[in-house]
Amino acid sequence: MAANKPYLLVSYLLFLFLFNLNSLLLVRSTPIQCTATERRALIILREALTDPSGRLSSWSGEDCCTWKGIKCHNQTGRVTELDLRNPYHLINGDRTSYKSSCLGGEINSSLLQLEQITYLDLSLNDFEGLEIPQFFGELKSLRYLNLSFASFAGEIPASLENLWSLEYLDLYADSFSSTGPRELRSQSLEWLTPLSSLKYLNLGFSKLDGVADHWLHTLNMLPSLVELRLHWCELQGLPLTLPSINFTSLSVLDLSENSFNSVFPQWLFNLTGLTELYLTWDFFSGSIPAEFANLKNLRVLDLSDNLNLEGQIPEFFGNLSKLEFLDLSANNFHGDIYELFSGFSGSPNNKLETLDLSSNLLIGELPNSLGSVKHLQHLDLSSNSFWGSIPTSIGSLSKLIKLDLSYNMMNGTIPESLGELSWLVDLNLMANSWNGILKETHFMNLRKLENVRLTTEPTSSLVFGVSDGWSPPFKLKSIQLENCMVGPSFPLWLQVQNQLTSVILKNVGISDTIPGKWFSLVSAQVNYLVLSQNRIRGELPDQLSYPNLNLIDLSCNNFGGPFPSWSTNATDVLLHENSFSGPIPENIGALMPRLKKLYVSRNHLSGRIPSSVCDIEGLNIVSLRNNMFSGQLPNCWHRSFVLWGIDVSNNSLTGNIPSSLGFLPSLSVLLLSNNNLDGEIPSSLGNCSGLTSVDLGGNKMSGTLPLWVQNLSSLFMLRLGSNLLSGNIPDEWCRLQNVHILDISGNNISGPIPKCIGNLTALVNGKGSDVFEGLIKVVTRGRDPEYNSVEANVNSIDLSSNHLSGEIPVEMANLIALRILNLSHNHLSGPIPKSLASLPSLIGLDLSDNNFSGSIPFVTRFNNSSIYEGNPLLCGTPLPTKCPLPI
Repeated sequence: MAANKPYLLVSYLLFLFLFNLNSLLLVRSTPIQCTATERRALIILREALTDPSGRLSSWSGEDCCTWKGIKCHNQTGRVTELDLRNPYHLINGDRTSYKSSCLGGEINSSLLQLEQITYLDLSLNDFEGLEIPQFFGELKSLRYLNLSFASFAGEIPASLENLWSLEYLDLYADSFSSTGPRELRSQSLEWLTPLSSLKYLNLGFSKLDGVADHWLHTLNMLPSLVELRLHWCELQGLPLTLPSINFTSLSVLDLSENSFNSVFPQWLFNLTGLTELYLTWDFFSGSIPAEFANLKNLRVLDLSDNLNLEGQIPEFFGNLSKLEFLDLSANNFHGDIYELFSGFSGSPNNKLETLDLSSNLLIGELPNSLGSVKHLQHLDLSSNSFWGSIPTSIGSLSKLIKLDLSYNMMNGTIPESLGELSWLVDLNLMANSWNGILKETHFMNLRKLENVRLTTEPTSSLVFGVSDGWSPPFKLKSIQLENCMVGPSFPLWLQVQNQLTSVILKNVGISDTIPGKWFSLVSAQVNYLVLSQNRIRGELPDQLSYPNLNLIDLSCNNFGGPFPSWSTNATDVLLHENSFSGPIPENIGALMPRLKKLYVSRNHLSGRIPSSVCDIEGLNIVSLRNNMFSGQLPNCWHRSFVLWGIDVSNNSLTGNIPSSLGFLPSLSVLLLSNNNLDGEIPSSLGNCSGLTSVDLGGNKMSGTLPLWVQNLSSLFMLRLGSNLLSGNIPDEWCRLQNVHILDISGNNISGPIPKCIGNLTALVNGKGSDVFEGLIKVVTRGRDPEYNSVEANVNSIDLSSNHLSGEIPVEMANLIALRILNLSHNHLSGPIPKSLASLPSLIGLDLSDNNFSGSIPFVTRFNNSSIYEGNPLLCGTPLPTKCPLPI
C-alpha cells in the first residue's frame, strides 16, 4: 500500500492540473464583456453628445467593448480607452463635411463610471465653447488626455492637477470648425506642478498672458517632460536665467508666436538634449549666440519671423551634424553667406535637408560651396539682395526638391547644371535680372518638375533657345514666365503640357494666334490664365468650356471678336487694351455671378451697359473706360455692397448720373469723365462716405457746386471741370481735410475765392496721398495716360476758365504743399500776393487772362511771360511792361 502512495499522489496532481486547465480553457472560451455599469455610462454619454454623421451608431448591443472607439482590458472587461477623435481631418476636404463629422453637445459626468480609463481623446471635434468639465480631474487613472482642436473654452480647470498618472496632455486651443472666438485661458500654471509623470504638454493657443512671471519655473519642475509646446499663448515674460535645469529630458520645445522681446536666454543652451526648437515670431533680438553650438542634438531649428535678429549668420551651424531643418527667414541678418556654407562644406556628414534664409538683408554672390550640402531638399534664399549667377555647383544638390531665389538682384546667367536636378519639383527664379540663353540642357533631367516661375526685368535679355521640336521631360502644373523671349510663335513645347492648372506668359514676345487645340485643353482645367502684354492676335476659339477658370488676363494684346463668356466661377476678367467689339452680354450677371473685377477698357465695345451688372453682389471693380458705350448708366445699384471702383470714362453715355450710386456703401473711386452726362450731381452720393476720388469732368453737369462734398472726409481727388456748373465756391468745401487734387475749371463759377481755402489741411502738410493714388491706379490699371499723370497733379488746384472775381486770398500762403495753381481765365483782380512767391513746393503757376495789377512778385521763379499774359495792368519781369519808379 505504501508503495502505491507516490503513484496516487502523482495521479492526484495530474487530475488537479487537468481540471484547472479545463476550467481555464472554459473561461477563456467565454468572451469578456464590459460591465453593465460602464455600458450604461457610455449610453448616457452618447445621449448628451450631438453626432450629425452617426459616428456613434455602433454604440448598441450588450458588449460595449466592441463599440467603435472603445477598448477594454482583455481580462477584466473594464473600459480602458475612449477614442472619439474625429477621423475626418479638415485638410482632407471641405469645411462643411468636416463640421458635419464633428461631435458636440455636452460631456456627461457618467464618464466617471469608467474608473479604469487611461486614454481619452476628444480631439478635432466642435464643442462650441464648452468649458472643460471640472470632473475630468477625477479620472485619476488617465495617462493620455487629448482635447485639441475641439473648441473648448474658458478657464482650464485646476482640478487637472489630480491626474497624477498623466503622461500626455494636449489642450491645443485652435479650432478647425468654429467661426466665433474660442479661448482657453489660465491665470496660473501651478496646477501642472503635481503632474510629475507628464512627458507631453501642449497648451498652444491658450491665453496665458495673465500667468505670473515664474511660469517657466513651474514647468521646469516637470522632470519627465520630453515635449513642451506653448505656441501662441500670449506669453510676454521670458526669464533670461534659471537657477537650475530640472526638465533635462526635454527634446522638443515650441515657444513660437509669443511676445518675449528679449535676447536669447542663457538657460536655453543647457538643454543639450533638444532635438527640435521652435522660436518663431517671438521678437527675439540681437545676434545668434555662439552657445547655439552646444545644442549638438538639434534636428530642427526655427528662428524665423523674429524681425529683429541681426548680424551675420554664423559658421557653427555647419558643426551641428544632426541638423536637418534650419529656418532663419524674415529677420535682419546681413552680410554674405560664405561662412555659413564654409561650415557646411567642412562637415561632410551634414544632414541638412531644409534651409530657409528668405526675407533678410543678405548680399553677395552665391558661393560655390552651396553644392556641398548634399542632402538639401528645400532651399529658399528669396527676398534678399544676392547678385551674380547661380553657381554651377547647384547641380550637385541631387536631392533638391524646391529652389527659390526669387526677389533678389541676380543679374547673371542660369547654369546648365540646373538640368541635373532630377528630383526638382518647384523652381522659382522670378523678380531678378537674368540674362543669357536657356537651352534644352537646362531642363534635360528635370523629369519631376511641376512648377516654374521665371521672370526678369524688361531691360534684361533672357531667351528660350530650345529647338522647335523639343519635347520637355516634365509635365508642368503651373508656369509663370515674364519678360523672357519665348515667341514669336506659340511654343510647341508648351503645347504638349496637358496638366497645367495655372499659366502666366506675360510679355514673352508671342505675336501668334492661340493654338485652338491647346487653348481648348487648357481652358477646361486651368484656374489662372494670364497671357498679357504680348501681341497675340485673332479671336478666341468658340464654344470653349471654362469650368474652373477664376482669373483670366488677356490684356494688352490684339485680340478681337465679341466679348467672351467665361466660367461662372470667374472672379477676375482683365481684357483691357485689345480690340474686342460688340456689346457686353445682357445676362452677364448670370454668366459670371462670382465676378469681382471686370477690366475691359480701351476696346471697341459698344451698346448699353447691361443692368445685370448690378446683380453681381461680389463685384469690386468695373472698368469700362475708352469704349463706345452709349445710353444711360443703369440705375440699379442697390445690391453691390462691396463695389468700390467704377470707371466708365471716355464713352458716349447720356442722361443723369443714377441716384442709386448712393446706395454703394463701399464706393471709393468714381470716374465718369468725358461722356455726355447731364443734370445735377445727385445728392445721394453724399451717402458714400468712403469716396476718395471723384471725376465727373468733361460732361454737361449743371446746378451749383454740391455742399454735401464737405462730408467726404477721405476725398483725395475732386474733378468737376468742363461742365456747366454755376454759383459760388462753398465755404463748406474748406473742411475737406484730405483733398490733394481740386479741379473745377471750365465752368460758370462766380464770386470770390474763399479765404478759408488756406485751411485745406492736405495742401498744408502734403501727407497721405500715396494710398489714394494707389486706389486710382488699381481701378485704371495704371496704364491710362490721363491717370498716369495723377502723381504729377497731386497737390494741385485748378480754378481756371470760370467767372471768379476779387483778389487772391493771402491765406493761400498757408498751402505750403501746393505744387500747381491755375487761376487763369477769370476776372480776378488786385495785386498778386507776395506770399505766393514763398510757397516752397510751387512748381506750376498760371495767372493769365485776369485783371491783376501791380508788379509781379516772382523775381527768379516763374519767369515765363505766358503765365501773366492778358493782365494789362501787370508790370515787371518777365513782362515787357516796366513798373513805374516809386515817387
